[in-house]
This record gives sequence, C-alpha cells and structure tokens, in this order.
Amino acid sequence: MANDPQSSRENLGGSLIDGAEGVVNSVITKPIQSVKDSISDTGFGKALRAFGLLPGAVPSAGVGFTAANWGSQTDLDWRVRLSVPSSYKTSPLLQPLLETDGFMFPYTPQIIMEHSANYNSLHPTHSNYAFPAYQNSQVNAMTIIGDFFVENELEGQYWVAASHYLRSITKMAYGASSNAGSPPPVVKLNGYGDYVFKDVPVTVQMFTIELPNDVDYIQVGIGPNGTWVPTRSSFSVVVQPTYSRKSVTQFSLDAFVNGAYVVDKKGFI
Repeated sequence: MANDPQSSRENLGGSLIDGAEGVVNSVITKPIQSVKDSISDTGFGKALRAFGLLPGAVPSAGVGFTAANWGSQTDLDWRVRLSVPSSYKTSPLLQPLLETDGFMFPYTPQIIMEHSANYNSLHPTHSNYAFPAYQNSQVNAMTIIGDFFVENELEGQYWVAASHYLRSITKMAYGASSNAGSPPPVVKLNGYGDYVFKDVPVTVQMFTIELPNDVDYIQVGIGPNGTWVPTRSSFSVVVQPTYSRKSVTQFSLDAFVNGAYVVDKKGFI
C-alpha cells in the first residue's frame, strides 16, 4: 500500500513537535531544578526571604525562643464559673450545676471588666488649667456574655439549672423564707487561673437570657408537663465585686502589688 504524503507530513510534524517539547523541557526544567537544589543546599532562599527586612528583624541564634504552651497542667479547670451557695445545693433543679462545681459558662464567654479612679476637677480663678483632685477608686460591675447550645436532654437540664440559678441568686429572702430579711447571697467568681479571677466575691445585679424565635426548641423531662429550651441562646450576667467592710479595712496596696492576695484568697482585683 502506498504511503500517503499528507499522513507522512503529519507524522513528521508531530515528531518534530514532540522533539522540540523535549528539548524545551530539558533546557528549562533541568536548570530550574538545579537552581532550586542550589538554593536549598546553600540557604540562599532564606537570604532572599530576609531581603528588605530592617536590621535586627531576623533573630540570631541562641535568643531563647520557646514553643507556645497552652497549659501543661491539663487537670486544672480554668473555665468561667459562679459558685453555688451551700443553702442552694439541696435544690433538685440545681443538681446539674454541682457536677461542674458551680454555674459554668460552657463556651468561652465575653467579659467586659472596668476599673476606674475618680477625680474632682479644681478650677482656680483666672487659670487655664484645672487641677484633678483624687477622690476614690472602684471596681465597676462586669458583664459576662456567653452562648449556650443544647443538643440533648442532659444539656437541656443544665440550661434549666443555669436559668433557675440566676433567678434564685438575684432574690432576697422574703416573706415566709427560712432566713427572712437576708439580701441576695454573695458568690465567688472564678476563671482563667490565679491572676484573672480567683475567688472574687460578687453579687449578681442583673441578667438577661435571650430566647430566639429562629431556633428549634428541645423538650426536657423536667416538670409535670415537660420544659422546652432553645437549642441556641445567649446569657448575659452583670456581676459587681462586693467586699466586706472588714476585708477592705485590712487591704494593703503593697500586698496587692506583690500579688499576695491570690495566695490569701482575698479575691481583690
């Protein structure tokens, strides 16, 4: 069978193109790989990455950098919580809180903490500048905002216990109460270890619980007819640090500056 000239030309052209691509790959790829290998071997790439940095931006050897540590003592629980008064621990509704050693925010909350030093301004006659006269200092109320997610009945029971705790902790002993006349109890705030919130005595001044209308509600077997709680909600709790007169009269700024009150569990912040 005779060869087709057109087919021969196409085969020849394809061979030439394949050969050209092979030459291009050999000419370009191999030098590029050689450059990469050379950069890797000589450390030139590191020098290129450091090009343009200000003097001192590249640390020298032996500066003592250490890896981040998220907590080597894994048995310590540093979650934010409010203690349960001893007189409340017999309540069947609050039993879930006892398992977490208090009313605990299950997810990391947002906390707004505010301290202030108050000054009065003295304005002398015919003067351009006022003179601030120190009056007092105070630790203002803190707002704790945390989310609650409920995916099963156990978490629903905890939601009910948390809301019932806040309702109870903001009421005084009134009427036929066993200790009639007593104000709402002082509880301890703990969270984030020794030098953030350590046994800080607080009173709960206000709380809000969001009950959204765009989430599902799950039934919890509490009460004769059951209870429904939202699968997602938000708790906002306002607490005021409250110290006894006796502890305040024994306050020492020297001891506070040196961190002694963390050891003594005075709760001063």
